[in-house]
Amino acid sequence: MIKCGRPAKGNECLSRDRLLDAALELFLEHGYGNLSMETIVRHARVSMRTIYSQFGGKAGLFGALIRRCSDQFVTGLSDEESLEQALSTFAQKYLYNITKPDAVRIRAILIAESPRFPALATEFYEQGPQRTLEHLTQFFATQQRAGHFIELDSRFLAEQFVSALRGERLQQLQLGLATTPDEQEIKIWAQQATHLFLYGCIANRKD
Repeated sequence: MIKCGRPAKGNECLSRDRLLDAALELFLEHGYGNLSMETIVRHARVSMRTIYSQFGGKAGLFGALIRRCSDQFVTGLSDEESLEQALSTFAQKYLYNITKPDAVRIRAILIAESPRFPALATEFYEQGPQRTLEHLTQFFATQQRAGHFIELDSRFLAEQFVSALRGERLQQLQLGLATTPDEQEIKIWAQQATHLFLYGCIANRKD
């Protein structure tokens, strides 16, 4: 018999992670539209009430998965490192997470099903890309006040940096035209994109 009731404090995070792990497995197997709440409840061994109280429904559960992924790289950018090193470190974490096979598959599910489920697209954007951009926007704004970046809209800088990181290779991964990069490949990818973003590509600049 499945015991109900409030878990002890030490078990709350564990229980939530267990539910999210089960949900991820099911989303990857069934997609979004074809996955019923009843299947999630049965597979994760929780009550329907638990899912609705913690996540507000299936879209919220999907959003929580995206947030858990973005939590791994939406952290403080170090003030103790050089600008290039701080951004490169962030870039490596970011690329490592978004190029994982499961992350690529989840993104494919989103692209395929978001026209039918607008709430799904909203949850994905708010918990993933928007959080990342807000985090970077704050970083660039702080560095601008310190005189390290030109006076340009800090949100625009954040958007351009993320775009420089994703590049063409992410699209190739999404289409199955490239293999998942290993740790060394990601390091080189992150360093090259960060260097190009910071310094451009014109040789022997005289300004």
